Amino acid sequence: MKRKILPIVFALFTISSLTAQITVSGILDSTVSMSVREGNFSFGIEEYANLRFQSRIRDRAVVFGAVNLIAAAGEYAAIAAATESGSPMRMTAYVGGENYIATIELERLHFRLNFETADFNGGLMRLPFGYSQVWGPSDFLNPKNPLKPDARPRAVLGAGLSWYPADEIKVLGFCAAPRNPFLQDGSGILAGISMDRDGDKASIQSLYSFEMPTDGSANGIHRIGFSVKADFEVGFVVDMLYTYNHEIETRIDGLSFSIGADYSFFDGNMLVLAEYLYNGENSSTAFSLERNIFGFPDRHYLYTGLTWRFNDFTNLSAAFISGFDDFSLAPVFTLNHDLFQGATLTITMRFPVNRDEFDDLKMSFNCGARLRLRF
Repeated sequence: MKRKILPIVFALFTISSLTAQITVSGILDSTVSMSVREGNFSFGIEEYANLRFQSRIRDRAVVFGAVNLIAAAGEYAAIAAATESGSPMRMTAYVGGENYIATIELERLHFRLNFETADFNGGLMRLPFGYSQVWGPSDFLNPKNPLKPDARPRAVLGAGLSWYPADEIKVLGFCAAPRNPFLQDGSGILAGISMDRDGDKASIQSLYSFEMPTDGSANGIHRIGFSVKADFEVGFVVDMLYTYNHEIETRIDGLSFSIGADYSFFDGNMLVLAEYLYNGENSSTAFSLERNIFGFPDRHYLYTGLTWRFNDFTNLSAAFISGFDDFSLAPVFTLNHDLFQGATLTITMRFPVNRDEFDDLKMSFNCGARLRLRF
């Protein structure tokens, strides 16, 4: 994998340098962590770099790319190995060193063509939807992880044509390759349209998409979404997506709906955020929550968060993710401190609590320290 990616990246740098200037930026994260689960101790070490480049070709086109470099040991290596063995679609190849595993992963590679009132984007990129800050029901192609709000969502291979009929209106037609990349008969291809209207105090987005029939959906899958955000001292957001699959006779279980509000106190030094989620069993958020939070999806979740800014360099946040159905709870405490410009130290502690199949409470503990360098 890495033998194929590196020549491609270097070739792009070379070609682009002949016609345009390349801008390179990125981050380097050095992370150590320790965890205790049911009396068992584990540790993890990870070195992660995200390298991004951008090359403008005159005033008509821009090329974007990003590559992830990862080296891991301990818990991080075990999670990576489990992910690969448990998901045939996750095909990143890790190479073993003497005391680590490592990989190179292509994260973004796309272009944008600029016209007078339109843009065309194509390649490996994000197609984001909705205004939700936490759950992202409408963002079904690039699902969020509420436990890691600063993580970069994965990209999809697709294209989008944006048209701007007025300054405050955007119409987007988009398409994406099937979730199973080996399908060759056109099944699973996804296409849709969205419209955004941005105002001074409020923004509205509507969304429709259709996924071509596959073995699991003989009649295809329809998705209809709506999202709105407003700022009247208190910030409000509503985000919903309904997924209809005739094959499984989807009803209310196809709905993912979130509503939230945020407000700042003490001249902006304290920010409070709360967002509720209804998570249907066959909705857009069900699969991502099953992987990211408690191991199985509840119907009702509540995210409550508070961030206190001590000064321009240090802030402390506390977030509580609650599952109402079984009283699961995932408290997350995060301390951020800017050591100097371009360097941030982050300490995170998590105490997830959930019930197992025997209705017993299970609690674990995780603490991690990360040094992030921006360049």
